[in-house]
Amino acid sequence: MRAFEYARPTTVDEAVRLVAERPDAGFIAGGTDLLNLMKDGARAHDRLIDVNALPLGDVVEADGVIRIGALARMREVAEHPAVLRAAPVVSSALLNSASPQVRNMAAIGGNLLQRTRCGYFRDAGSPCNKRVPGSGCPALEGQNRLHAILGGSDQCIAVHPSDLAVALLAVDATVLTQGPGGVRRIPMADFHVVPGTTPDRETALAHGELITGVEIPTTPMAANSRYLKLRDRATFEFAVVAVAAALDMSGNTVRDVRLTFGGVATKPWRSLEAEAALRGRRLSGDTIAAAGQALVQGAVPREHNAFKTDLVQRALDGHLRDLGGVA
Repeated sequence: MRAFEYARPTTVDEAVRLVAERPDAGFIAGGTDLLNLMKDGARAHDRLIDVNALPLGDVVEADGVIRIGALARMREVAEHPAVLRAAPVVSSALLNSASPQVRNMAAIGGNLLQRTRCGYFRDAGSPCNKRVPGSGCPALEGQNRLHAILGGSDQCIAVHPSDLAVALLAVDATVLTQGPGGVRRIPMADFHVVPGTTPDRETALAHGELITGVEIPTTPMAANSRYLKLRDRATFEFAVVAVAAALDMSGNTVRDVRLTFGGVATKPWRSLEAEAALRGRRLSGDTIAAAGQALVQGAVPREHNAFKTDLVQRALDGHLRDLGGVA
């Protein structure tokens, strides 16, 4: 591991300055992903700024919004009464993440910034456009069972790993940041970016910009939400396919809906097409099937991950039937 400087500031302004002034500096909170990346040679910093002393750990509900500080730990947020009541999909996604030990340590802000588990990215001996731009993407023709069928490019098909990000996208969350340019509010839909021709760029954050919190609006749709995660083993495993759904119903008719997905795309994936197939219509087996078909319309399956095209539709079908009370 590369040697690095370490500092533990007590204000957000100081933390931002210390990272912004050094191109290879970075923030660290729980460190549950960052330290592994540094050990694997997938990431290197010459300065680490520990943000754990910053006053960013509260979870507060007020004025129709739940505000979650970036340093709140995954377990604390998952068990918070306001989150359980007003955004159960977020609680479920967190409880389906990692292990109890990791959930006790990992911070909400860091969870949104965790890097892909693509084996080629994590192996410093393999080429990877995400780690070394222009070096190639072996996953395109190699071992790609866990890779993306949506949102990929000829540069990268690595899947985004965060369960929390998928759930936050389903409840129209906003990411709060502070950086060298001041404070920003970034809609969750705009926070992560697809690889395109710049697979090394994964979020809308500028260098030195720190996540300070997340806001979740408390809406009827968010209160009627649920998370489904399909994985290869029961615990401490990343999603093969995940579905987050939030429904606002009027009788049997879908007034509004959010459908977001993990394990199948290069970023937390919202399907506007699948939502349109349901919105204003009676929730039934036929409309759910139409939503599933709309979801995978632009899918690009590869040799080892083609099964995800069918699996994600089956997961969506069962999930919506449970959530909407469809027999």
